[in-house]
Amino acid sequence: MLGLLLRVLPFWVREPLLIVIGSVLGLRIMYLAVHGHDLVAAGLGLVFLVFTAIRVSAVVRALRARRSPGPVASADGAVADAAVQAHPQARVQPGAGAGPRPGPDTPEKEPNAWGQAVSAVAVVGALAGALWVAPHVLPSADNTQRPASCSGTDHEELPKAYKKTPRPVTGDELCEALNRPDLARLLGTPGETANSASGTSNTAALTDGKVAEPEAEVRFDTYTVNLSATYNELSTAQYVRLIDIAGDKVEKDVKTVKVLGRPAVLSSDHTMKFEINLGSDHNSGPVEEGPLARTLSVALDRKDRGGSYDITVWSTSGALPDDRVLLHIAEKVLPTIPERSAQ
Repeated sequence: MLGLLLRVLPFWVREPLLIVIGSVLGLRIMYLAVHGHDLVAAGLGLVFLVFTAIRVSAVVRALRARRSPGPVASADGAVADAAVQAHPQARVQPGAGAGPRPGPDTPEKEPNAWGQAVSAVAVVGALAGALWVAPHVLPSADNTQRPASCSGTDHEELPKAYKKTPRPVTGDELCEALNRPDLARLLGTPGETANSASGTSNTAALTDGKVAEPEAEVRFDTYTVNLSATYNELSTAQYVRLIDIAGDKVEKDVKTVKVLGRPAVLSSDHTMKFEINLGSDHNSGPVEEGPLARTLSVALDRKDRGGSYDITVWSTSGALPDDRVLLHIAEKVLPTIPERSAQ
């Protein structure tokens, strides 16, 4: 299509257009090649620049031929003798009057150079406008890394505990609430994107499947964030008393706070680290103590009638964010969690 268009266009439109396109592409490719140290791109840019130089030379020759008397060089490089016409026998006889030639022998009027120049500028402007508008109209084809989306389990049947529990949420709903666009910024790592995000609708351990405990997890390069909801009868106040009884044997660095008007407690504990070997020997490593994790447990309601939302953050390096980070995450995430009445 482009080749046909270039062949149809007149010389004084086609050549300036090729010069503009070749120079812009050549300079742009050479610029990228120099910054990217790409020899192949540098060679391609050089080809465009050489092509442009050839077209400029052709235009210069055509301009000189138009201005010089005698033989005239045509736009495509063919030389035409101004004295030899289509009917060579038609010559001026001596003494004949200097009247105008008959109609058929009247020389064809040359194209208007100014008109062709204006047409060339118009075509170049139209192409430049199309290139300017295209990125805003056409879909983007960038290869930038995109945040992970929640891997849902909506097709799976929920355990019976979810039908008997008031205000239950599913793991998918927790994942949608936790996997926020600003979660990395809240964690203090605004340049990171989520590597994975998932949600599961499980039940609490040692409850014979009677207590709903959905959870969601979002992983970044620096931190991993886990959000869970436990629908038991243990209030936050009772949980704090249990920690006081256990002392330093179970939890460390305990702080009681208020989040959204609800009782809450900050605590620390080590994660568990274990290795599963799927090789031929099927030997698995022993369970070890993993990196320290920081958890914020917030009561499900202001009256603290039992159950909690737990937000846990840890990293493989063992580094933990400031407690204010967990408080800010809770203030942003918890109001977005949907609540439903018992079915």
